Amino acid sequence: MKNILYIIAFLLPLSLFSQEERVFVITDSTLADKWTILAKDWLYKKGDQKQWANPEFNDTSWKVKSGSANLNTSDDKTIADRGEIVWLRKRIKADISLNDVLVLNIFQRGVSEIYLDGKLIHQLGSVSPDKDKVIYNNPFRKLLQLPLEKGKVHVLAVRFVNVQYQFPIYSDTSGYFRIAASTLSNANSTDVVKNNYIASRTEFQNRYHISLGLAILIFLIFFCVYLFFPTEKINGYFSLSNLFLVLFTAGVIWVIKDSGPGFWISFYYDTCIVISGMIVLYCLYHIFEKTVDAVFKAVFLLGLIAIGCFFLFDPDLVAPTWGLILYLATIKLGIKSLNNKRVAGIIFITSSFLGLLFWFYINVNRIWLTQLPSIEQYIPFLFMLNPIVLGIYLAYSFGKNSQDLRLNLEQVQKLSSEKESILSQQKDTLEQQVKKRTSDLNRTLNNLKATQNQLVQSEKMASLGELTAGIAHEIQNPLNFVNNFSEVNSELIEEMKEELEKGNLDEVKVIAKDIDYNEQKIMLHGKRADAIVKGMLQHSRSSDGKKEFTNINALADEFFRLAYHGLRAKDKTFNATLKTDFDNSIGKVNLAAQDIGRVILNLITNAFYVVDEKKKSGIENYEPTVLVTTKKMHDSIEVSVKDNGNGIPQNDLDKIFQPFFTTKPTGKGTGLGLSLSYDIVKAHGGELKVESSEGEGAEFIIILPI
Repeated sequence: MKNILYIIAFLLPLSLFSQEERVFVITDSTLADKWTILAKDWLYKKGDQKQWANPEFNDTSWKVKSGSANLNTSDDKTIADRGEIVWLRKRIKADISLNDVLVLNIFQRGVSEIYLDGKLIHQLGSVSPDKDKVIYNNPFRKLLQLPLEKGKVHVLAVRFVNVQYQFPIYSDTSGYFRIAASTLSNANSTDVVKNNYIASRTEFQNRYHISLGLAILIFLIFFCVYLFFPTEKINGYFSLSNLFLVLFTAGVIWVIKDSGPGFWISFYYDTCIVISGMIVLYCLYHIFEKTVDAVFKAVFLLGLIAIGCFFLFDPDLVAPTWGLILYLATIKLGIKSLNNKRVAGIIFITSSFLGLLFWFYINVNRIWLTQLPSIEQYIPFLFMLNPIVLGIYLAYSFGKNSQDLRLNLEQVQKLSSEKESILSQQKDTLEQQVKKRTSDLNRTLNNLKATQNQLVQSEKMASLGELTAGIAHEIQNPLNFVNNFSEVNSELIEEMKEELEKGNLDEVKVIAKDIDYNEQKIMLHGKRADAIVKGMLQHSRSSDGKKEFTNINALADEFFRLAYHGLRAKDKTFNATLKTDFDNSIGKVNLAAQDIGRVILNLITNAFYVVDEKKKSGIENYEPTVLVTTKKMHDSIEVSVKDNGNGIPQNDLDKIFQPFFTTKPTGKGTGLGLSLSYDIVKAHGGELKVESSEGEGAEFIIILPI
């Protein structure tokens, strides 16, 4: 028993000494102008019992977590998985030399309750065994009071629930808890070195607010410029890029105000900055007057891949890494464009090189290869580097264009003053030339009109010539009848004299009756000859356009026969089958008979010509045929002239009614017949159209309104 007491007496001082070593003593020198992270000598245990907050509780069996500010890491030393509750205990004492109030600053990805000597002093969120009911809270910008009594050893206990990201999958998502202590005077300091956890964060946020204001201002400026000059699409793309930059900056400010495990807000603002970078690169291609190439497509594709990788790796690491590629592509583009866009190339190569160095160092710093956290304070301004440089260059480009325009204007003004005297001297010369050329033009116009009238008259005379032989044939028949009946009457008169001498009155009466009959025949055929002569005269003189009711069937039949006999008189070998199909229900139609007759004659003459030409080509068993038909429609009549000649080539159909266009050999036609016919029909409110199958014939159709 005595030996046991010796052993206890020996171990008790060691235990007290060991426990004393685990007490964190806070002195003026410990917290002099800085925050001190309470990282060492934490005891921890998974589970949840409120008695673990009591200072009398024996925690000697608990595990020790020491040597890191992050009490929850992603390695094998993780003290709590997602949703697990863990208690941490630490002995702490304020030295009697401490003259200031102590405060805590906690940054956590989770929920915690802070106990001091078993008493709850701060509840930071809502702790629950059910991880879905845990209410997250991160008081990283708040000062939490730490009421320590000087010289007394206190037990600081933390009840912590780990809250982790669901995404990204391959990042440190095991949670985070950092607790730091300082004096109240230092915590209220605006010195970013002394008060790194609060003052630096505030200054960092203020810089993002400045960047947000700049981004909004640049967006509004270039959006307004695009509205004023919509043809300059580069301003629209640039304003769109700045819009995404505004959304990015607003998202970062949101995170700074409420930093925590919200993956989607990080995904949102990092996606915005990648899209903004893509649009900026497109703007650079436009500025350098380069077409989209494989480099642009590769960077664009990598940007989309980077956005997808946000679900796998930390977006705040992936997005800057893609930014390095963007800067390299910009430098490459600028080097290629130094020859034709030297100023722009130098500007963007320089800015991209600076950005490349900065982001390279940031990425290296974030993976702990270097230690210079203060450089991240300038990240907000780095995001404004591209839009500011773009704005500067566009302003330079606008100024250069304005200067070039001013120089060109001055040159124009100078040339104008030099040319003004020359223009004044040439004015009189030009006026004289204009008068002379106007006189020449009027004279030429008059000659043209006279020539046109002569051509029209020539066309009329040509058609008259076609009629002459036919008219001679037609007028010969009534003249023969007149001569024959005149001779018969002479003989009858002699007989009548003889019978009178004989006193045979009955025979005289019979002879007188025969003479009277013969006189009627002479009168009939005389009128027939007179009508033919009048028709010839009407055709030879100009038309007055006067309309009268005319039998269209008789008109067509007459000109059909006259044209045939006229061509027969010129060429005894000509022969053709004449067919008619007249609609007797038409009756008389109000029209200018002379003009419409001329149209019908022209169409029939052309038909005879084409069938005769086809006959002369030696086609076997070919019988020239011309068909003239009339038909009464609902509100119009149709006069058709159809032949079985060679037809009209398809290329000539569109030109057939043009003046001076003819398919006849030189000397065979003037090219005015169909043109004049077309105009005459149009003047009657009708239509002249043609239907033709090459090699089978053509049909010209006159449509006249009733």
